[in-house]
Amino acid sequence: MSEFAFLYIAAFFAGFVDAVVGGGGLIQLPALFSVFPNIAPATLLGTNKLSGFWGTGAAAISFARRVKIEWTAAVPAAAAAFVFAFAGAYTVTRIPPDFIRKMLPFILIAVAAYTFMRKDMGITHAPVHKGVKERWLAITVGGSVGFYDGFFGPGTGSFLVFLFVRVFGFDFLGASAVAKIVNVACNISALLWFWKSGHLLWQIGLAMAVCNVLGSLIGSRMAIKHGSGFVRRLFLVVVLLLILKTGYDAFFK
Repeated sequence: MSEFAFLYIAAFFAGFVDAVVGGGGLIQLPALFSVFPNIAPATLLGTNKLSGFWGTGAAAISFARRVKIEWTAAVPAAAAAFVFAFAGAYTVTRIPPDFIRKMLPFILIAVAAYTFMRKDMGITHAPVHKGVKERWLAITVGGSVGFYDGFFGPGTGSFLVFLFVRVFGFDFLGASAVAKIVNVACNISALLWFWKSGHLLWQIGLAMAVCNVLGSLIGSRMAIKHGSGFVRRLFLVVVLLLILKTGYDAFFK
């Protein structure tokens, strides 16, 4: 198998996973780093965002056509995420994210344990906030996760899904749909930064984007077909993989 075929297959599966629960970077980023070990990490991060943006965008459109999206939460969260993702990307050029790298596995363990123990969480869609309170909570969630995405990034989609389930009372399918809208805003903001700083492999990123879109369309349709139970199970699998990956990066690399 050629190196480029390996990248395209990785992009397809990354799009599939990302469309359902987030976490596609678990697949796509390591693939880029293994094929291009001598290219600057920032350039590979930018190329990953370029590919992921199209896949997440396609998933967002697919969800919007078939699932009721809570726009009153999605729009303010996405706006805040756009602003704070850019701020996070700027901050990471000034402050190394080492402390977050070491904290992240423990945060993910808490997320996985809480979700596993609450068997009924996210199975029914029962929003618990309305009006001004919903908007401010959405801005808080979007801004904080957006900043994290720009500053560090792993597991952004999974954190968004968890928070929209836990804080807003959405089911896993509805939370995943809103998370896609917010994630698109994060990706646009990050792409502007990477484009401005010249950290993009355009040809590779766009070729991977085609495969990412195909995977995301299949993933979003499977999520819609099988519902919140399927999304919850895949969410737990992805979070467990994130725990292993981030734990290894933090303490054994």
